[in-house]
Amino acid sequence: MNFALLAFYLALGAAALAFIVGAIRAARRSTQVRWPKPIELLIGLVTDFFDTLGIGSFAPTTAIYKLRRMVPDELIPGTLNVGHTPSAIAESLIFVTAIVVDPILLVTMIMSAAAGAWLGAGVVARLPRRAIQIAMGVALLIAGTVFTLINLHALPGGGTAMSLAGWKFGLAVGINFILGALMSVGIGLYAPCMITLALLGMHPLAAFPIMMGACALLQPVASLRFFQTGRFAWGPSLGLAFGGVVGVLIAAYIVTKTLDLTKLRWLVIVVIAYASFSMLRSAAQASSRSP
Repeated sequence: MNFALLAFYLALGAAALAFIVGAIRAARRSTQVRWPKPIELLIGLVTDFFDTLGIGSFAPTTAIYKLRRMVPDELIPGTLNVGHTPSAIAESLIFVTAIVVDPILLVTMIMSAAAGAWLGAGVVARLPRRAIQIAMGVALLIAGTVFTLINLHALPGGGTAMSLAGWKFGLAVGINFILGALMSVGIGLYAPCMITLALLGMHPLAAFPIMMGACALLQPVASLRFFQTGRFAWGPSLGLAFGGVVGVLIAAYIVTKTLDLTKLRWLVIVVIAYASFSMLRSAAQASSRSP
C-alpha cells in the first residue's frame, strides 16, 4: 500500500477511536442521552443515501430539521457533524480504495480539511443562536444555488485528470482548509469541493474519494469540540449515526446507477429553499424581539 494512503488510514483509525471515546465520555456527563426515534433513524438513512450519491447530507438534514422543528437551531451544526460521522467513515472506506486518485493530493486535501474543521468547530461552539441561524440560512442558500447551477449545466463538468500539480495543487489544498472550517457551521463540503476540482480540470469521479475522505477525518475532529461543549442533540445524532450507515450501504451497493440524480437534486433544492427561508426568518424575528 502507498505510504500516503497508509498514513490516511492510520489517521482515520485514530480519529474514529477518538470519536468513540469522546462520545462515551460525553454520554457519561450528559443527562440528555436517549435512543433515537424511528423517524430520526429514517432521516439518517435517507440523507446519507443522498450523501453517498454525491448530493450531500448537511443541507437536506438541516431542511428536514427545520420543517419538522426537531432540533433547536443552535444545536444543528453539532448534530450534523456528530451524527453524520459514522456514515462519512463508511463512505471513505468504500470510495478511497474504489477510485484511484493521486494519493499525495488525496491525503493533503483531507488533512487540510481536518485542520480547518478543528479551528472552525471551536468558533461555532461559542456562537450565539442568531449568528448560527444566519450562517446556516446563508449556507442553505449557497447549497441551493450550487445545485441549481449544476442542474442547469452552468458549472463545468470537469476534465480527465486524476491529479494536480503546481499552483492548482496549492489552491485545492487551501480551499479545502476553508471548506473544512465551514463544515462546522453546517455548510456541506461535497458540492463546493466537487466544483473546485472540476474547475481545476479533474475528473468528476476524482472528487468522491477526496471529499468523502475529508469528511471522514474532519467530522470526528469537529465532533470532539462539540462533545466538549454539549452543543448537539443526542437522539437525532444517534438516528443519523445508525440510520446513516444503512443508507450508505444501500446507495453504494444497490441503486447508485439507477437513480436520476438531476430530478433528485430539484427535489432537494425545493426543500433547501424552504429551510433557508425559515432559518433566516427565525433570525430576523429574534433580532426584532431583542432590545
